[in-house]
Amino acid sequence: MSGTNPADRSTPSPWQRLAAASGGGNRWVVLAVLCVSLVLVALDATILHVAVPSVTEDLRPGPIELLWIVDAYPLVCASLLILFGTLGDRVGRRRVLLLGYGIFGAASAVAALADSAQVLIAARALLGIGGAMIMPATLSILRQVFPDRRERALAIGIWTAVAAVGAAGGPVIGGFLVQHFWWGSVFLINIPLMALILPLGRWLLPESKGAADGPWDVLGALMAAAGVLGSVLGVKRLGAERQLLDAEAMVPLLLGAALLVLFVRRQRRREHPLIDMRLFSRPAFTTSVGCIVLAMLALVGLELIAVQYLQLVLHLSPLETGLRLLPLTFAAMAAGATGSYTLARIGPRTMVSLGFLLTAAAVLLLTLMGQQDRPLLLTCGFILLGFGLQTTLFAAYESMLSEAPAATAGGAASIGETSYQLGAGMGIALLGSVMNAAYAPGLARVPGVPASDSAGAAHSLGEAYQIAAHLGGPAGASLYAAARHSFVHGLHVTLVVSAGLLLAGAAMALKLPRTMECGAPDAGPEGDGVRLPAQSKGRPAEGSAVRAAGEPRLSAAERAG
Repeated sequence: MSGTNPADRSTPSPWQRLAAASGGGNRWVVLAVLCVSLVLVALDATILHVAVPSVTEDLRPGPIELLWIVDAYPLVCASLLILFGTLGDRVGRRRVLLLGYGIFGAASAVAALADSAQVLIAARALLGIGGAMIMPATLSILRQVFPDRRERALAIGIWTAVAAVGAAGGPVIGGFLVQHFWWGSVFLINIPLMALILPLGRWLLPESKGAADGPWDVLGALMAAAGVLGSVLGVKRLGAERQLLDAEAMVPLLLGAALLVLFVRRQRRREHPLIDMRLFSRPAFTTSVGCIVLAMLALVGLELIAVQYLQLVLHLSPLETGLRLLPLTFAAMAAGATGSYTLARIGPRTMVSLGFLLTAAAVLLLTLMGQQDRPLLLTCGFILLGFGLQTTLFAAYESMLSEAPAATAGGAASIGETSYQLGAGMGIALLGSVMNAAYAPGLARVPGVPASDSAGAAHSLGEAYQIAAHLGGPAGASLYAAARHSFVHGLHVTLVVSAGLLLAGAAMALKLPRTMECGAPDAGPEGDGVRLPAQSKGRPAEGSAVRAAGEPRLSAAERAG
């Protein structure tokens, strides 16, 4: 039963009735609303990074508080994606999305006016709750509004391009705001946009639900939230401490992994699970999820190191750094805009593999970077990087979402977004550890520098600069030069490791389907996801050949079984 019972139907708004009368013509307006929502969520993941020095100067947070100011948002958001994605399938995706808008706007106001580190941490956590409501809902509503796979591919291309714009635009917008206003302005910009989009969303967005049979598994949802929180926290701690046996990293990581294993076992036993684990028996779905993890692992780790290189080696300002990354954003937009055309021509397998290969080529090209600025090289590398990774992410998301039945779109979307967040955390941890392992040995024996200062300089390039300035004289100059040389060496090693991971992703993508299969639109009688009056009680129109929205697409083997 697909959750489209007449008793659940709400009265459609005039815009929704117009959509029904015109065959869903306003679904592109719906997509625009969803994309604006996504931009705000993606912006907040990166916009604070350039404001951290100003926040530190104003609020004087301790080291742990500063860590939580930065990490509270992505940690809370990642941990609650499955909970709110599956809740939207039950109670209505638009309802969860609109509530997320309200929470996000209120939390932005609290964050902008925070007068202490504790208040800012709480506001960032609240932003994470709002973001976790918004992200899977946008993708699952998109899945419902675009039942035709060709149109949905174009919509997902736009959606992924907008996500790239939001993430890459964060440092640029944040750098501009911090230079001209105060750090709270990076949150304040959310409020007028949320004030506009909340009534628009209520007016324009169609309500849709998935399978509503049986009780919602509250315990399972909490287990998933705690498991993802522990796993992401542990991975982030590994990236910060660079020690595999660090207790503060291993304890939450192991607990999180154990809870996720128990969650999977629980879902397999339940008659009405939160997430149908049979999805993972489909090679295309599982491979798509793995490709998303690998692509995000490469993207976030490389972006973090690239930002450090631009600011600490080339000494660019935060705004100049953000502008240098704009070619990556524009290339990602181009890949998203042309993604549906490319996917239809060459198919998911070739498209994802090609995206990984392009990204690996970009990474290897960037190994030519040195201690001197080479703008043309960086621009070419960032263009290839943005186009390649966005090509991979687009085709992987489209394949993953098309493999999932419309009735479980919220759960599938939450799996994709959780994979996105896990990949980002793993990228920071893994590539950060590789970077540190290659960087630190170069500072072990610098002439004239005491061992204690060398050990401190080995923690990061920024700390090495501070110690070099404190030492002064020939010893300080030697430490400064050695640190720059070691950082660039570590960057080259990290890029080579990244290229290896990307080539592994290209090999993994060979399990995806060769062609993009486009059958009949897989919607129920609601068509584009707008709830229309039932033609007969709980039944589709007579003679309809379209399957119900909650009915999964079965393979020949599953039908035979």
